[in-house]
Amino acid sequence: MGDEELAEALAVVMRDLRAHRAVLPEVREHTEHGLMLYAPDGSGQGVVGWPDDTPAERLARVADQVQDWAVEALWGEGAPAVWPHCPAHPGTHPLTVGVVRGEAVWTCPRSGATVAPVGALEDL
Repeated sequence: MGDEELAEALAVVMRDLRAHRAVLPEVREHTEHGLMLYAPDGSGQGVVGWPDDTPAERLARVADQVQDWAVEALWGEGAPAVWPHCPAHPGTHPLTVGVVRGEAVWTCPRSGATVAPVGALEDL
């Protein structure tokens, strides 16, 4: 998988970060195996994909890694370390990401209900 495919998936997930007003990463460098995200405190985390992933699997994998990064970055900023918030259960748990019927989606881990496709979370 090329950097371009990974960057395209990251751009989709970034829409969700912006919509939910989470801390935004700085993508400063590309590595041999993926992209690097940096938090305001300077800490970084890699984002990688697998060559055999379908586009939906790639998007879900990137969203999962960005979610891990966002939780750490939010905690580092002293903000609640939950992203993205579950609209059905505010303040209790984040959404989870997965592939449902060939589409990367955010779901409520409590009910299993699909909330939105990755990249389509609504503004808070």
